[in-house]
Amino acid sequence: MSSIKRIVLTGGGSGGHVFPLIAVAEELRRQCDNVEYLYIGTSSQMGEIAQQAMANVNIPTKNIQAGKMRRYFSFEYILDFFRMPIGIIQSLWHLLVFMPDAVFSKGGYAAVPVVIAARIYRIRVLTHDSDAVPGWSNRIGGKLSYYVAVSYVESKRYFLAEKTLLTGNPIRTAMTQGDRERGYQRWGFSESKPIIFVFGGSQGARIINDAVLRILPELSKVAQILHVTGKDHHENALHLAAEYGFKSGRHRYVAAPFLDREEMADAYAISDVIMSRAGANSITEIAANQKVAILVPLANSANNHQHMNAYEVARMGGAMVLEETNLGSNLLLEKIMELLHSKELREKLQENIKSFYHPEAAQKIAAGIIKMIEEK
Repeated sequence: MSSIKRIVLTGGGSGGHVFPLIAVAEELRRQCDNVEYLYIGTSSQMGEIAQQAMANVNIPTKNIQAGKMRRYFSFEYILDFFRMPIGIIQSLWHLLVFMPDAVFSKGGYAAVPVVIAARIYRIRVLTHDSDAVPGWSNRIGGKLSYYVAVSYVESKRYFLAEKTLLTGNPIRTAMTQGDRERGYQRWGFSESKPIIFVFGGSQGARIINDAVLRILPELSKVAQILHVTGKDHHENALHLAAEYGFKSGRHRYVAAPFLDREEMADAYAISDVIMSRAGANSITEIAANQKVAILVPLANSANNHQHMNAYEVARMGGAMVLEETNLGSNLLLEKIMELLHSKELREKLQENIKSFYHPEAAQKIAAGIIKMIEEK
């Protein structure tokens, strides 16, 4: 694959954009010896996390301006009007200096200026969409892309059939390589009681934190709880837990602000029931580990994509779904108890969610990038 020289990675706004980029980049490195990467994103939202994640795999980064499509009124719209053209100019400069052979876009508003700049330079783009219904950025990006890869069959209808391929969502292979014994030792858990793993996505979710903490006195009688609160919500979660008489590391309850890659894999390995947001990455990682899940879609997610993702999984019998408005103590505790007490239901959910994991997703996308370059 000597023809492959340089590839730009772009996408941003959440961990769901960043980590699949890395999964595909790592796969391309396995297939090719001479690949160089540049990640182009924004400094806002996931900027610091994205830069650190890229640094961990030796991928340099550049930041641009990008206008965000908001679902609410904000004076930021005025600034966004200028951010988009500025971002395109910045992208034109970064692409000119780096001169990539291809661009791999994961979408998000940060990717739009890069994809437009690539089209101006006639650099071929492969766009990947993770959700059941693509967002506005990928609908734009898909029209400007040479190939489009999708994770859900339903989303194929939004793109030209001749350039669209169902690949599934790429995840880091490390997410399926957790160690149960290491996980028990890491958090001081035992095999005597089931483990509930609660997390609210890459930045946490206060509404999920509060709901779980409200039922902690009852839940801790029958299970152990690993609770990832998110950095911004950690202190509040610890304070609320203390009000209920719980301290992290005691009473079968452990709270952490975030987990690194190895810790996350171990958490999947030891968990019996997972309570999670319905981002594409989270669903794929749950499916890859064949875990029982309660999905809580983010109410104001872009294009309602978490809601669509969650109910597509539920339609296939792969998970339970609870809306944020239904996170009352009685109903949440009832659903968790139902899962803990019914082996038949757990086995059904574990079997059905497997279809949402495509282990060769990264390989297929990497092959698409290679083919795209070779067809020049």
